[in-house]
Amino acid sequence: MTRIIAIANQKGGVGKTTTSINLAASLAATRKRVMLIDMDAQGNATMGSGIDKHALETTILEVLLGQASVADALVKTGETQYELLPANANLTAAKVDLMSIEGREFQLRNQLQPVVDDYDYILIDCPPALDMLTVNALVAAKTVLIPMQCEYFALEGLSDLVETIEAISETVNPELRLEGLLRTMFDPRSRLAREVSNQLSDHFGDKLYRTVIPRNVRLAEAPSYGQAIFDYDRRSKGAIAYLALAGEFIRRYRALEKPTPAALAN
Repeated sequence: MTRIIAIANQKGGVGKTTTSINLAASLAATRKRVMLIDMDAQGNATMGSGIDKHALETTILEVLLGQASVADALVKTGETQYELLPANANLTAAKVDLMSIEGREFQLRNQLQPVVDDYDYILIDCPPALDMLTVNALVAAKTVLIPMQCEYFALEGLSDLVETIEAISETVNPELRLEGLLRTMFDPRSRLAREVSNQLSDHFGDKLYRTVIPRNVRLAEAPSYGQAIFDYDRRSKGAIAYLALAGEFIRRYRALEKPTPAALAN
């Protein structure tokens, strides 16, 4: 079964796109079939995947507006071998153009249907806002992964996002649930970071990933070279952390798919 995961946080600068790129690359490294969808008009996931966003003729914009298919817009990324549905600044127009389309919140879900079974994982890098693009991602997804820094203001925004997930689950996408929370840019020397981490653990329990992404210079450098950290410096702490996250990710899904004793008895 294809897993569709929206990677979302309305607060910028929390490692959302870094997580999208490097989780996609790490899952692809385990020979999983992976698509990464860039839903942010900044096109950072596109550039960070080594694709020139300014040279694109077909992007996620045309897909959302029904002017192109997903297959028309997909591009291959370099060594990492995941496929990318790219974006650039033109996507800003979608926020207006989608408003005139009936069933606008279902556009991404509908466009993915012809290709969804071709992948093991589809990751959606959401914009840092709770707008119609994010709503499309949440309607298309089955789960939501929230990357966040362990700081005070991150906690404030978290409750709004969780409420949005619950609202969409209760209305247009009853399958949607919280995948989990990922601590990013973590500095264990910071007392505040440790305190916030403990609060997240107390409140979210096993929804908090055990893997922690550290602050890492090599991880920050990789996007400027259009590479995932796995390709840029696979020995760095950032690369090791994201490979560990991919492993934890896969193990969680295997556990969900494992038959229960009651099912085996039947």
